[in-house]
Amino acid sequence: MKTNVSKMQTNRRAFISTLAAGAASIGLASLAPLQTEALELTDLNREPKSPDDLFAGMKGKHRIVFDVPKPNELMPFAWPRVFLLTNQATGSTEKDCNVAVILRHNGIPYAFESKVWEKYKFGEVFKADDPATKAPATRNPFWQPKKGDYKIPGFGEVSIGINELQDSGVLFFVCSAAITVFSAVVAEGMKMEPEAVKKDWLASLLPNVHEVPSGVWAVGRAQEHGCAYCFAG
Repeated sequence: MKTNVSKMQTNRRAFISTLAAGAASIGLASLAPLQTEALELTDLNREPKSPDDLFAGMKGKHRIVFDVPKPNELMPFAWPRVFLLTNQATGSTEKDCNVAVILRHNGIPYAFESKVWEKYKFGEVFKADDPATKAPATRNPFWQPKKGDYKIPGFGEVSIGINELQDSGVLFFVCSAAITVFSAVVAEGMKMEPEAVKKDWLASLLPNVHEVPSGVWAVGRAQEHGCAYCFAG
């Protein structure tokens, strides 16, 4: 990826457009100089179990992994709830089910608190709109939503907040490699230190969102432990 910050226009719209385009163009070559850092887990001491242990603990009769490489309106959060509801309707309780949601590539902003969404313009950088305003989000719209915020035709009001899904046993994972790369891209565009931006992001991870070496690592682990695959991005 080539980023020429010096040629960015000074107006805000051009800056955001350049930043988003730069982030979207990231390829494997961008990871090469970062590989010694990107594939290491950061601060997993805050979690009682390692990601490998969490995947190994998925012993339910019905197991699925939702792969979220980019924002897709309500779908990354509605589908896990629909999976649980329809299993319940066919005789399987939440305890019979295991659900993993992998936030990777452009899907990573949902792993973070609203304060960094506003500070780093996540809605514009990752092209994530707020369902309430239809404009680029300045908050994480799926963390602790208000009652009645989300309704699905035919189902009515649904509890699809990340915290609500966690209460139903859904596990959320976020890609460390993508955090490293995107925080560096954003830092370059904002003329900040990459290490400082990454540290700020990691300090803003939502509770019980598990950092993994990479999103594709997590998708693979989930399938190794018997999860069916569903593309949710």
